[in-house]
Amino acid sequence: MKKITKISSNEPKQPTRKTLRVAAYCRVSTYTDAQLESLKVQKRHYVNYISSREDWIFAGLYFDEGITGTKKGKRPELLRMIADCEAGKIDFIVTKSISHFARNTADCLEMVRKLLKLNIPVYFEKENLNTHSMESELFLAILSSMIEGESTSISENSKWSIQKRFQNGTFKLSYLPYGYDWNGKQMIINPEQTEIVRWIFSQVLSDKDTQAIANEPNDKGIPTKKGGRWTATTIRGMITNEKYTGDVIFQKTYPDSQFNRHVLWTKRSVCACRSP
Repeated sequence: MKKITKISSNEPKQPTRKTLRVAAYCRVSTYTDAQLESLKVQKRHYVNYISSREDWIFAGLYFDEGITGTKKGKRPELLRMIADCEAGKIDFIVTKSISHFARNTADCLEMVRKLLKLNIPVYFEKENLNTHSMESELFLAILSSMIEGESTSISENSKWSIQKRFQNGTFKLSYLPYGYDWNGKQMIINPEQTEIVRWIFSQVLSDKDTQAIANEPNDKGIPTKKGGRWTATTIRGMITNEKYTGDVIFQKTYPDSQFNRHVLWTKRSVCACRSP
């Protein structure tokens, strides 16, 4: 009987490529149609981009809508992503740019350092910067500080524009409270919502509980301004809104150099005498 001997190849074995769990982070600062469309494009891009790589596994898409990038504490999806990194669910993060990740130099460096300690690099597409391969933080710090300066400049320009519109009487509210409409030039009372506003103020002045007040329009199927349900918070917001007394007071808050917002003016009294 013949005996066959198999001779193994001497070629070195190819190292097995590690498969990375990759997540993406997106953000837009406003709820405008253009920004929301941009967010849709970003989300679609990253799902396709990550899924197209054989060495990557899609680990999630995190996105914050209508939230500024100057304070990381106000972005719940960013914080959730960081928590998932700490829980060992993510190996790599991709994002559009440094400005989408953070517009605050201190926050940006703090998060990058925390992620690198967890051995999780961040790739900024626009800057073509991978935090795993950068030799020092200096380049990232410079870019981040430039973006922070740009954010401050935009804020100052916006503030100047608002103040000029105050002076010439052309400023328009970005969102009208319940009971008011816009006729193209000024706020006008909405006849259909007038009785609801007066009824709410009368119930508050009768010392009725705000949640009990909110329950009645909900039971009658009367929607809020945005078409949702009434809550105690909605009622409290209405009765502390100075517009129902016939006044419009702007710039009641202001940010400091660290992007912390402070209250300059607060009105807590209730007045129904000039409500719609």
